[in-house]
Amino acid sequence: MPNMNASLEADPKTNTPRVGTLWVVATPIGHLGDLTPRAKALLTKVAVIAAEDTRVSRRLVDGWGDQRWVSLNEHSEDRQIEGLLQTLLAGQDVALVSDAGTPLVSDPGYRLVSAAHDAGISVSPIPGACAAVAALSVAGLPSDRFFFEGFLPPKSQARQARLRILSSMSSSLIFYVPARDLVEVLADMVGAFGATRQATLAREITKQHETIHRSGLADLKAFVSSDPDQCRGEAVVVVAGNPSPPAMISPSVLAPLLKEALSPSQAARVLAGASTLTRQEAWQLITGEGEVDPPIDPLVDPSVNESGNKSAGEEMA
Repeated sequence: MPNMNASLEADPKTNTPRVGTLWVVATPIGHLGDLTPRAKALLTKVAVIAAEDTRVSRRLVDGWGDQRWVSLNEHSEDRQIEGLLQTLLAGQDVALVSDAGTPLVSDPGYRLVSAAHDAGISVSPIPGACAAVAALSVAGLPSDRFFFEGFLPPKSQARQARLRILSSMSSSLIFYVPARDLVEVLADMVGAFGATRQATLAREITKQHETIHRSGLADLKAFVSSDPDQCRGEAVVVVAGNPSPPAMISPSVLAPLLKEALSPSQAARVLAGASTLTRQEAWQLITGEGEVDPPIDPLVDPSVNESGNKSAGEEMA
């Protein structure tokens, strides 16, 4: 492993001062025995640890060294970036950790990693636990293709709207859900996906009271509703994809056809009803007022995968 407290001696190949490495370190999602030996060794020796919650992460390395701790969360990340970059450019390594699992997966850190790349600083992962992948591995659902949604909107109306958009996707869907919200979220999933769509609940993964339960969504909701303990802790819900996704037309293809046949207001109303666009977005697309980037449907454009990215070999705009 490279020296994690590199000095400012010159690199013999480039004759430039050495800079540190930003290590993105996965930590246990429950069982502390899941911290890998490589992660433990690095956290013991690294100069600085940037943690989502330093009080939580200190338990992993208590008594191992004299690391400097920096709090890096959604509220502090922007103001901490410059100082961490200066630490790295001065030749010291920094470890980025989250409260549990792999950093940046529904956790802070993206802006720091991006800034490190922009500054020409080496970024390297220390792989380990990830709740989404762990849940998928035990879900008993197709895993050749999957879509990670993360946390849904907290309000039911917005959540239902998002679930309707996802309901046509053929890939397995992975959601992070606070267990206290499971009953409400599963009820919305029944409405969007149907009562019999297969789903797996993975709650408190690797912990003492772990739950792994697969059934149809309506039965899964009943299972959670009947046991108050299922509403404690953190949960991952993996939902099977739509086995018969409906054929859909891209809004950008439909808009000019509607514009020819209907008045602008009528065309916008029909377009909004037939797509995931809001009425305002549909109006802008019909009239050309402002700029609208309609969502790309992977079922319409075969060059786009279900992450919304162009497939390999396709030119990105």
